[in-house]
Amino acid sequence: MSEEEPLKVILLGNSGVGKSNLIARFHNNDFSEDFESTVGVEFVTKRITVDGVPVKLQIWDTAGQERYASMMKTYYRKAKGSLLVYDVTNRSSFVGLEAWRKHLEANADPRCVSIVAGNKSDVSDQLVSPKDGEAYARQRGMAFISTSAKTGDNVEEAFVTLARNILRAGQGRPSTGQATSHRLHGKPHPQGSQDCC
Repeated sequence: MSEEEPLKVILLGNSGVGKSNLIARFHNNDFSEDFESTVGVEFVTKRITVDGVPVKLQIWDTAGQERYASMMKTYYRKAKGSLLVYDVTNRSSFVGLEAWRKHLEANADPRCVSIVAGNKSDVSDQLVSPKDGEAYARQRGMAFISTSAKTGDNVEEAFVTLARNILRAGQGRPSTGQATSHRLHGKPHPQGSQDCC
């Protein structure tokens, strides 16, 4: 099979919900308590197998601060899927999901597939129950998954589920490729990473 365009997926949610750590855990099984807020946009590429079919995902990590929202419009373009992420220990991040969903709806292709992820499920003092997350997702026709970037619980499953739903919706064709990492604006790479420019 020839090299084809990867499936572009974006992670959306308030600052501090763990988007960068979800990507780091999925991309290279890494986690850091000391992640700084993303400035601008970063992306990584990873090849996975979905139901026996090779798929190349291009995963975009966006800044969660409202001041970057207008800049993000261009990054919604060509997105085949989104992971709407909230922090189960932060009720306002859950409430904020609706604004992110509406922003996505206004700027992305209407066929963009979304799932909801309640992150930090390893923490015992949860302010948003899985039932709340499931109800929110179900009311909007989306899948829901509880994740923990810290322990890795359901992280791979979240990305595989999103890719599977994108393929089932006819939003992309599987492709092959090697895992790569790129950063556009933001904090320095850890040692051993490559800049795109």
